[in-house]
Order: sequence, then structure tokens, then C-alpha cells
Amino acid sequence: MTESSSSLPKDRMAVLFLVMLVAAAGNTAMQSILPAIGTKLKIPDVWVSLAFSWSALLWVFTAPYWARMSDRRGRKALMSLGIFGFVSSMLLCGLILWVGLSGWLVASLTFIFFALSRSLYGGLGSAAPPAVQAYVAARTDPSERTRALSLVSSSFGLGTVIGPAVAPFFILPIFGLAGPMLIFALLGVIVLILLHWRLPNDTPRFAARGKVVSYPLSAGPPDPTQDDLDDRLDIDDVGPNAPRSSKLRWRDKRIAPWLVAGLLGGQAQAMLLGMIGFVILDRLHLRANPDEGAALTGIVLMAGAFATLLAQWGLIPLLQMSARAAVLSGALLGGVGASALAFANDLHAIVMIFAFTSLGFGLFRPGFTAGISLAVPRSEQGPVAGMTASINGSAYIISPAMGVLLYNWNEAVAFGLMALFCFALVIWGASALKIADTSKTS
Repeated sequence: MTESSSSLPKDRMAVLFLVMLVAAAGNTAMQSILPAIGTKLKIPDVWVSLAFSWSALLWVFTAPYWARMSDRRGRKALMSLGIFGFVSSMLLCGLILWVGLSGWLVASLTFIFFALSRSLYGGLGSAAPPAVQAYVAARTDPSERTRALSLVSSSFGLGTVIGPAVAPFFILPIFGLAGPMLIFALLGVIVLILLHWRLPNDTPRFAARGKVVSYPLSAGPPDPTQDDLDDRLDIDDVGPNAPRSSKLRWRDKRIAPWLVAGLLGGQAQAMLLGMIGFVILDRLHLRANPDEGAALTGIVLMAGAFATLLAQWGLIPLLQMSARAAVLSGALLGGVGASALAFANDLHAIVMIFAFTSLGFGLFRPGFTAGISLAVPRSEQGPVAGMTASINGSAYIISPAMGVLLYNWNEAVAFGLMALFCFALVIWGASALKIADTSKTS
């Protein structure tokens, strides 16, 4: 089958869609069950959270490298590497936890081996998303590129919803809480076979670069790709005539306020995602029944992901919100939600408040990404994209574990700090964030 003049064939787009979907869904499925696994193994909550922080840290450091390598070594090869890392990580994590939960390996060694296995996902899994985006961008006409990239990017966001939703159904009688990881490893193998069977490694029609993608968590769609941002600015930044990126400092007055905003809001969101599984176990008195806790955590995370999708795919385009308005309104909703979550003691309240809070963060994240991009001209979009990825990724290295540590010490302090980050952003950002009223996040 040959490519059409304007778009990739549907079967190839389907494979690319699945690559992104499985990579995100498997990670968020694990996110929903890991607090329950830690409870069964009697591992301190903070160590459970650090296992995700370790994976996120590796993703942040390796993703830019793999994005560059996708342009040199070939996009299909990097996709294969990323899916191989995903499959290997899921398979090893599942087998190690099954052995540990069965009592054949002491809890401490189980979790050490589990964290090491997570390294494969954080270190190699980040190779697939930028390779997918570069593959699509290099084989679609400029008029079709944004639509095609939005489609494959949406699969990443969809995966964050599907992962927590299906994880409880994969808690199998024999493998128990390790079941979801083993099932996702199998799904990854299927995707890898389809990748080699249906996706030819043909010659690109256009120049394109791999783009860094944020670490997948239950936070809805990923940040807009740099191609999306360039399209908003009427830029086609690929090809030999693309302008060179100028040096940009972190203290640059045009972007410094946006970086501070991204840091404050990102820390609050990362703390929430790190804590929520343990909040459910404690508030619903499920420490003695972690299997049920894992199922309910999946429901709560799924509600939050749907709320984020509503904000990013519904409210922002419908209301034509400016970047500044999206950041400030999102932070306000996030702060109110974090404060209210401190008093939620039943499932209905937790689901509703977590969804409300996620709606706020769903407004904040694209507002921050678009705002900082619109603050600089075409020649500086490259450095800004790197700074945005660094700010977003850094939040998930320390804050989830910090949130869990504070939560175990004093719940009021943990929820208060989340709310403080959000309200400080609203009060400070009202005057600090300067952007033209005509700039939109969509």
C-alpha cells in the first residue's frame, strides 16, 4: 500500500495510535494499583511513590536523547525500542510482584527489583512517543500535519483514561494485583508485532524532528506538541530553511513568570496524583482490603482523567480562553479542590472533588504551555519547548513522594501545601502573567 499525497494510510495510523495508547495506558494502570501493592507488601507509602519518581526521572533525562536519536537512527527502530522497553518493564514488574505477593521473595527485595525493572520503562519507553510524532510529521503534508499529530497525541491522553479503567478487570485469580502488568505486557507484544508487520520503514517525504513527550500519568492529554504550537503561530519550522534557535535564559523577563507559574501549578498537581491512591485506602478504610482499594482508585483516577479531557478538549476551545485566563482559573479551581479534598470521607465525595480538581489542572497545563510559547518569537520556540518539558517533568520527580511523606506525617499540611501552591499562583499570577488578550490556548 502506498501513502496518499496528503495523509498516512489508515492501517498505519492505527498502529501509531496503538503505540501511544498502550505506552500511556500501561503506566497509568500501574499507577492505580501500586498503592494497594505497597500495602500488601507492607512497604512504606513514600517508597511506593519513589518508584514512580525514579521512572519519571529517567524519562525526563532520556526523552530528549531519544528524540534526537529518532532523527538519526530511524523512527521505526526507536518505536520498537520504546515498546520493547515497555514490554520488558511490565513483564518483569509483573513477575517480580507476583513472586513477592506469593511470599516467595521478601518485601524489601521485591520492591528493589521492582524499582530496577521500572528503569526499563523510564529509560527506554520514552523512545517511542517522539519517534511516532516525527514519523507522522515526516509523512504528511503541512495542511494535514496538525490533524494527524493531534490524533496520535490524543491516543496518549486516551491511554491515561483507559489504564485506570481497565486495570481492575485484569486483577486475575492466579496473579492477583500483578495481573494488569502481565496483561499490558502481552498487549505490548501484540503492538510490537503489528508495528513490524504493518509499518514500513520508508523514506520520509518531509523533514521533521522528534518531540519530547511528557511522562504519562493520569492527568489527561499530554501537552501540545511543538508542531501544534508552531501551527498556532503560523510557523512551519521543519526543513532546511528552519530558523536557528537563539539562546534563551531561564531568567528572561518574557518567560520567567510563566516558568514560575508552571512550577507552582505542576508541584500541586504532582502531589495530588502521588497522594490520591493512599487517600482512598485510608478514607475508605481499605488498608486491609487492598484489592478493592485498587479497583476504587482506578475509578477515581478515571474520573479525574475524564475531567481533564473535558477541560482541554471542551472548555478551552468552547470558551476561547486566553492562556493567562486558563492558568489563573485552573489554579483557582485546583486550590479549591485540594482544600475540599481534605474533608472528603466517602467515595462519592472523593470522586467528585478529585474530578473538580482535575478539571482545574486540565485548564492550567495547556494555559501554561501556550502562554510561554506565545511569549517568544519563532526563533526561540525550540528552547522554550525544552524548558516547558523540563518544568513539567521535574514536578513528578520529587513532589509525589514529598506529598505522600507529608500526608503520612500530617494530612492537613499536605493538603494545605497543595492549596497554597495554587492560591499563591492565582494571587501572584494575576499581575505577573502578562499576555495579550487575543492569545488563545487553542
